[in-house]
Amino acid sequence: MSRKIRLGAFLPGGGQHIAAWRHPDAPADGATSFQFHVDLAKEAERGLFDAYFLADTLAIAFGGGIEVGNAKVAGFEPVTLFAALAPLTTHLGFIATASTTYEEPYTIARKFASLDLISDGRAGWNVVTTATEGAAHNFNLDRQHPHAVRYRRAAEHVEIVKALWDSFEDDAFIRDKETGRFFDPAKVHYTDHKGEHFKVRGPLNVSRSRQGNPVIVQAGQSDDGRGLAAATAEVIFTAHQKLETAQEFYRDIKNRARGLGRNPDHILVMPGVSPFVGRTSAEAREKYERLTSLILEADGIALIEGLTGGTLDLTGVDVDGPLPPVGPTEGMKSRQALIRQIADENGFTIRQLYQHVASARGHFTVVGTPVEIADTLEDWFRNGGADGFNILPPWLPTGLTDFVDLVIPELQRRGLFRTAYEGRTLRENLGLPVPENRWAAARRTVHAAE
Repeated sequence: MSRKIRLGAFLPGGGQHIAAWRHPDAPADGATSFQFHVDLAKEAERGLFDAYFLADTLAIAFGGGIEVGNAKVAGFEPVTLFAALAPLTTHLGFIATASTTYEEPYTIARKFASLDLISDGRAGWNVVTTATEGAAHNFNLDRQHPHAVRYRRAAEHVEIVKALWDSFEDDAFIRDKETGRFFDPAKVHYTDHKGEHFKVRGPLNVSRSRQGNPVIVQAGQSDDGRGLAAATAEVIFTAHQKLETAQEFYRDIKNRARGLGRNPDHILVMPGVSPFVGRTSAEAREKYERLTSLILEADGIALIEGLTGGTLDLTGVDVDGPLPPVGPTEGMKSRQALIRQIADENGFTIRQLYQHVASARGHFTVVGTPVEIADTLEDWFRNGGADGFNILPPWLPTGLTDFVDLVIPELQRRGLFRTAYEGRTLRENLGLPVPENRWAAARRTVHAAE
């Protein structure tokens, strides 16, 4: 079977663009409307998307720098939402964000294993280290942990979670009513982890699903982030403005994974793309300009302050002047560097910069016809920049419906995207293998050697 584009749908109920909720087509309460999220999930499944993805934050900016017009100020916790959406769908995967910095491995292992069973094998965990001072203040800290510490903790965290997911071998449950034997104790295993950041005994009290374990997703682009992704991730969400930088990232991740003994084909790199789709180029441009006109200046300034790592105070700075120098951050180093690069390479003023990143926050924004957008996706896909894309519709539901009705058929016409789901689990649809239980694998190796 020929290689196909994989697609995630990044669908916060309030929309991606910071002014999305103000659009006449968007419900003002979409961020906290469960029925609206049901409708989005069904629309994404109609479009044959691999997964519904949600980012998550553990704090909101309040006071100086708050985006007062940003609908992301309040919303659902992703795992809770997805547990409710999963029974209302049949094939769509659900990738939820959870923090290795502020959650314990046992808790994350348990709730994602539960979501995987509830969805019958359609769950994924987006691993994040959470980079804001606001989040630190909500979890007993005066300041966030240094960048390097967060990533060391994350690497240990993920390994523990994976071990916990293997607590029960697949055939551990006998469930024999006649004998009264519910499970085989020999096939239940302790984790017994003692490391720099965690001490976890196990076993986990949730069994494996039909896809083995939830799919592990990661989005870091710094050197530490790339190292973690190459070692642990099966899907990588990444942000690029140009094919050339996407190609460099793609090559680097695949080479790092190969050097760690992993099959690079089992790691899918999926850059973010925010598409403004029109039946004509002029219609697409009008959609872009209409949404751009709805940005509140205060929100645009707050957005730039956040994306540059929280070290920049633009109070009193001329928004029609250049972006001032940005200090070092313990926050999102890669995103800070990307925003600086966008500003410098384009000669943007602060206003032009926030207008440019308002929809995708550093991901690639494409404005055009279905053919033009498909051309771009195909170029990146065929030329070593991507295995698929995380689609960020600028506003909802129209941005998603436009992509499903106009771009998906064009990709299908070119033979680049499925016309039906390949399987029922997230792994089957992504073309990823089911991870063998480590204890069963070890037993098989011993038996083969005897």
